[in-house]
Formats: sequence, structure tokens, C-alpha cells
Amino acid sequence: MENNKKIKIKSILTILLIISFITANFFIGPNLFAQKDVNELNQQINDKKKEIDTLQQEIEAYKEQISNKEKESKTLKNQLAIIENQVAKIELDIKATEARIEEANLQIQSLNLQIKQKEGEIKNEKDKLAEYIRLIYQNDQISYSEVILINDSFSDFFDYLKYTEEIHGNIKKTLDRLKDSKSELEIQKNSLEEKKKEEDKLKDELTKQKSDLDEKLGAQQMLLVQTRLTQRQYQNYLYQLQLEQQQTNSEIIKLEKNVRQQLEEKAKEEKFKNLGPATLAWPVNPYKGITAYFHDPGYPFRYIFEHPAIDIRAGQGTSITAPESGYVAKIKFKGDSSYAYIMLIHSDGISTVFGHVSAVFVKEDDYVTKGQIIGNTGAMPGTVGAGPLTTGPHLHFEVRLNGIPVNPLEYLPSL
Repeated sequence: MENNKKIKIKSILTILLIISFITANFFIGPNLFAQKDVNELNQQINDKKKEIDTLQQEIEAYKEQISNKEKESKTLKNQLAIIENQVAKIELDIKATEARIEEANLQIQSLNLQIKQKEGEIKNEKDKLAEYIRLIYQNDQISYSEVILINDSFSDFFDYLKYTEEIHGNIKKTLDRLKDSKSELEIQKNSLEEKKKEEDKLKDELTKQKSDLDEKLGAQQMLLVQTRLTQRQYQNYLYQLQLEQQQTNSEIIKLEKNVRQQLEEKAKEEKFKNLGPATLAWPVNPYKGITAYFHDPGYPFRYIFEHPAIDIRAGQGTSITAPESGYVAKIKFKGDSSYAYIMLIHSDGISTVFGHVSAVFVKEDDYVTKGQIIGNTGAMPGTVGAGPLTTGPHLHFEVRLNGIPVNPLEYLPSL
């Protein structure tokens, strides 16, 4: 009987010792096959980073060329050179963004592998921990007095205590590893979500860059057509465009003054009492980006006039909302492809102008409230309201202070 107990205790000690050794060494390193895949992906990621760095250097070189050209005189030839450099830069921007998307995709693959690997490690650690607990439970069924009586010497008894202590120590290590693994897994999962968001942003950026390229190519084509005109034809064309722009600007300034005088006379009317401080909102959602800024040196028609507005990219036919309550001062809309616009008068000397409109839903002398739909965007070349100076769908948005154009971004909420 005693021999059987002795054999049982020694068997348990042997099993515990083996399990202790296996568990202590099981997670010396991650699964070699999974790690090999991760390493290969990391190498591809590094290669992609080098490709992006090379593209970025070329992009910076084009930026410098564009900047230098923008400082030169505003001539057709110079503007064409700017556009050509812009086209080349955007093409590189697209390649760089595509490379960044590929890099993000590789990182997502790598994180998925690491997460799968870490989940496997956690499962194995839990399994080993369960085995430890089971064996300790069996071991706890034998009292210390039984161990002393059965073993041949106190040396065996102390060995038993040593093994038991070692097993408890390994349980603590396993629990610590399990806790660390869970923390690492949570970090990896968060990184995966961030990387997916980054990839989505890059895809949106790529869409914008492709739209930019289409617009710049359109501008380039228009400028190339002008370079083929005879000097006399070109000067006549330029004169007509400049005259039209000056007439529009003069008309708006004159209207600004006249309408404000009328407003002062009508100030007693109830609807005009509602004009509070002018706090502008975006007339269209700006999430697609701004294609040209106020007095933008890269504006394709700068050789004709300084850009007095911002151009907000918007699909053809997008609803335009009043950025602030006000009075409809002027509508120029013939229903053909000539330039069309809506002008609103607000308080604090502020007025707003919306150019290239393809539809109008208000009439002159109307009072409009903030957020009210007043028309639709246009600017697709050759369409209703587009006018001659446009390369793609957008809203031309002016803000004027006492009739003089000012930078709209100084009056709008930050992007």
C-alpha cells in the first residue's frame, strides 16, 4: 500500500516537473511559421516606405519648381508652365498615395497575423494553466505527513516542497504572461482599427487627387488652345475675359452700396429686423476639398485676374445653402452656358457671392434664412451657368466686406 502511494507521489512529482518545464519554455518565441510570414510582410513594408520616400523627394522638387514659377510674372506662358508642373506633381501624388495604401494594406495583413498568433498564444497559456491547476489539485489530495512517511529521507520531502514551490512560481509567471499577452492583443487590435481608418482616409485622398488631376488637365488643355491663337486673337480673347470679369466685379460693388441703402430704408419692416451679426456657415459641405484659394498663385486663370474667392469642390447639381440670413441682392442667370451667380447681402457689411450656379431657387428682393437652399452648383464646362473660366464642377464662393473681396476662410468655421 505504502509502495503504491510512494509511486503515486513520485509520478505526480514527475508529471509536475515535466509540465513545469514545458510551460516555462513553451513561449520562448512566437510560432516560427507565423513569424516568418510577419517578417516577410515587414520587409515588403520597408520596401514600400523606401518607394514612398523616393516619390516624396520628386514631389518636393516639383513643389519648388511650382513655387519659383508662381513668383514670376503672370503670363499665359508662365501659367502654362505652372499647370504642367502641377500635373506632374499630382501624378506623383497619386503614385505616392497608392503606395501608402499598399503599405497600409501590408500593415493590416501583418497586424492580422500578429493578432491571430497572439490569440493562439493566449489559448495555449490558458490550456497549460488549466493543466497546472488540475495537477495541483491532485497533488493537494496528499498531505505533507503522507509525503514524510512514504519518502525514504527528508531530502525527498524537501525535493517535493521545492517542486511544489517551483510549480506555483511558474503559475504566477504564466498568469503574468497571460496578462501581458492580453494587453498586447488589445494594443494590436486598436492599431488594426487605426490602420483601417488610415487606409480609408488615403482612399478618400486618392479620389480627391484624381479629381484634381482631371481639373488640371482640363485647365492645361484650355491654356494650350490659347497658345495656338494668333497674337491678335489671343489679345482680343484676353480683353473680352478681363472686361467681363471687371464688369461683374463693378456690378457687385455698385449693388452692394445700393442694396444697403435700401435695407436702411426698409429697416422698420419686420423681416429685416431679423438680421443679426453675420456668422457664416459653409454653403456646401467642404469635405471634398478646396480646389483654389483666395488669390491662389496656382489659379489657372491668374494671368487674367486674381482669384477673389475659394473654389469648393462639389458635384454638379449640389444644393447651395445660405451661409447666413440675408437679402437676395442680385441674380444673374440666363439659363445658358454664360457665367451665372447669386449675391446675398448680410449684416456687418458682409455680402456673399455664389458663382457657376446651374439652378436658382430664390428671386431678387427675397429674404432668406441661414441654411435655406438658394440654388445648385455647376461649373462643368459647357453646362448651364458655368461660364468660360472653369475646368470642373465646384462652387465659386466669395465673401465681400463693404463690397471688397476678402478671404472667405477667415469668416468660415475651420475645416
